[in-house]
Amino acid sequence: MNTEKRLGFVGIILEDRTQSAPLVNELLSKHGAIILARTGIPHIKGDDSVITLVVDSTTDELGQLTGRLGSIPGVQVKSALSKK
Repeated sequence: MNTEKRLGFVGIILEDRTQSAPLVNELLSKHGAIILARTGIPHIKGDDSVITLVVDSTTDELGQLTGRLGSIPGVQVKSALSKK
């Protein structure tokens, strides 16, 4: 288990905000301890949106969050952590 926390980001695309936002928000609240900043931008021409997170996280913590987010239908996730 890697316990070294590193700075990183998570990009989340919600293809159907109405359906997926409640589940995404619940997960983000549960993992709030690793989230330093959050920005959400709804797409005014549709029902999709983008959420960006800045995190201070171990690889294990980030993997748990992104894995759960990615399992929600209509949600796409990409993330990265600094090397050191």
